[in-house]
Amino acid sequence: MNIELRTDKNIQNSDRLITYVREELNQEFLRHSEKITHFSVHLSDENGPKGGEADIKCMIEARPAGLKPVVVNHKGHNIDTAIHGAIERLKRSLEHTFEKNEKPRSAQPAFVDADEGIVDEDLDDYSPQH
Repeated sequence: MNIELRTDKNIQNSDRLITYVREELNQEFLRHSEKITHFSVHLSDENGPKGGEADIKCMIEARPAGLKPVVVNHKGHNIDTAIHGAIERLKRSLEHTFEKNEKPRSAQPAFVDADEGIVDEDLDDYSPQH
């Protein structure tokens, strides 16, 4: 499972932050580690130095093997709440995606062969009348 972390110019990227994000994702998605090939995490501070409530945005893109990418966003008042909110949303979205993929809503209809089991003895004597 590959994990990529990007930040904007207002959030300081550090080894500590990278380690924290990796540990959280590995812990939360351990049971799906074979199904997910890549995580891309983007952190941004939408108001920059001005501050404000819920201005830290965390966007996580997960790439499940063989399926379309799943993208979630969450805003929080600090990095921790933004990351955890996005992880919770991603867990729900991926669970839904995996369930939908494993259990399609409608089963394929079974078709009966129209000729199966029908014996028509009169066909042997059939000769076209032209």
